[in-house]
This record gives sequence, C-alpha cells and structure tokens, in this order.
Amino acid sequence: MTDCLFCKIIAGDIPSTNVYRDEQVTAFRDINPAAPTHILIAPNKHIDSVNVLISDDEQLIGHLFIVAKQLAAQEGFAEDGYRLIINTGQLAGQTVFHIHLHLLGGGPMKHPMG
Repeated sequence: MTDCLFCKIIAGDIPSTNVYRDEQVTAFRDINPAAPTHILIAPNKHIDSVNVLISDDEQLIGHLFIVAKQLAAQEGFAEDGYRLIINTGQLAGQTVFHIHLHLLGGGPMKHPMG
C-alpha cells in the first residue's frame, strides 16, 4: 500500500534502524520506545490487522514469533523475560494499520496492562 507507513519503512523509503530482515519480515527499533528495548516486527506483506488474517497467513504470523524469540536472545533478555504485543483496532491502540508485533524487553514490565 502506497500510504502505509510500515510499507514505506520496509521498502526503504523512510529511514529506520533495522535489526533484522528476511524475505518474510522486517524488524526495526520503535522511534517512541515503551521499554529499554522496543522492536517492531512486521511482515513484508501488507496485512491491515489480525482481523483480516486468512489461513494462508498462518506460517507468516508464526514466523513473526520465531523472529521475536531470536531477537530477544540477540538483545540479551530472552532468559530474563520479555513481552510480545499485537494491537488490533483503534480501541486497542493500533495506530499503524499494518499488522506488527511489539517486542519489549530489557527491564521490568509494568502491570496491569490495559
């Protein structure tokens, strides 16, 4: 999609601090981090949200989580713990309508969520 912020980041039209990229996903640091480490992991394919996933996306979405696990280890907090979040819809805080996984770590997480 030509007006999607994350599609532009993935295409290289908008600069970002990439930490991982393969044929399926791109991961980059959030410019407004909510934790000491805050990485966004987005599929290279545009998908608006969880609400429009189809069965063909199952492997891709699973790959987001495998990449998150690898990045948590690479960043050094896999053993201590981390949080993974996918916001779906405006009331959940989704501001960019390109599905993405938030990887938060590097310090204690606040509770309760919501």
